Amino acid sequence: MQATERSERVMYWGTGRRKSSVARVRLVPGDGKLTINGKPGDLYLQFNPRYLAVAKAPLETLGLEAEYDILVNVNGGGLTGQSDSIRLGVARALCQLDPDNRKPLKVEGFLTRDPRAKERKKYGLHKARKAPQYSKR
Repeated sequence: MQATERSERVMYWGTGRRKSSVARVRLVPGDGKLTINGKPGDLYLQFNPRYLAVAKAPLETLGLEAEYDILVNVNGGGLTGQSDSIRLGVARALCQLDPDNRKPLKVEGFLTRDPRAKERKKYGLHKARKAPQYSKR
């Protein structure tokens, strides 16, 4: 590919976060391939149909799953948090692509960042809330 062709390629960016994972997502016109950290998406997500469906859900909602390739750099967290952060990143990139996409994505809840995260451990406790066994005497 020549430099002129590369500079003319249209790219849409979106950042997604969930728990402790961060996904930097690029949407590039293509044929629907998912690439995560340089690996095929199905291999990276361990061929788990739930994770793959979650990551591609915003494109399927708009009927664009065969028109854009998804290129992702993701780090932190586990596969659940990473797939959910990819979903948010893809949804934000689709909003950048066309502002009319925002309404159907918002209705499906793809533009809402999930605020749930691991609660911190408190002193005097075993975990965030698990207390030592109570002894009366």
